[in-house]
Amino acid sequence: MNSKRQNFFNDVYEVVRQVPFGRVTSYGAIAAFLGTKGSARMVGYAMNASHAAVNVPAHRVVNRNGILTGKNHFEDPTEMQRLLESEGVLVRDDRVVDFERLFWDPEKNLMT
Repeated sequence: MNSKRQNFFNDVYEVVRQVPFGRVTSYGAIAAFLGTKGSARMVGYAMNASHAAVNVPAHRVVNRNGILTGKNHFEDPTEMQRLLESEGVLVRDDRVVDFERLFWDPEKNLMT
């Protein structure tokens, strides 16, 4: 992996580590916070690779509609939902229930 991509991935992981217990954020919100608004897909790639990183709660990152699009990148496809539900986040049909209320926006909650 080239160093530019590795640095981006590490920046993504630092943001994801800040997502509070019981809350979720989106790939696009992380990309926007990092100043790369059009790179939500790269954030997704970082999340796919995050299982090799330390203490990255990847289960808290969903798509812009609250859908668990990353679930197939976990060891077990039901693990993402189980982890969210263990934090009190209700998931129905692979979608976070009450997504708008549980959404955590790094641009509003973190200093750049």
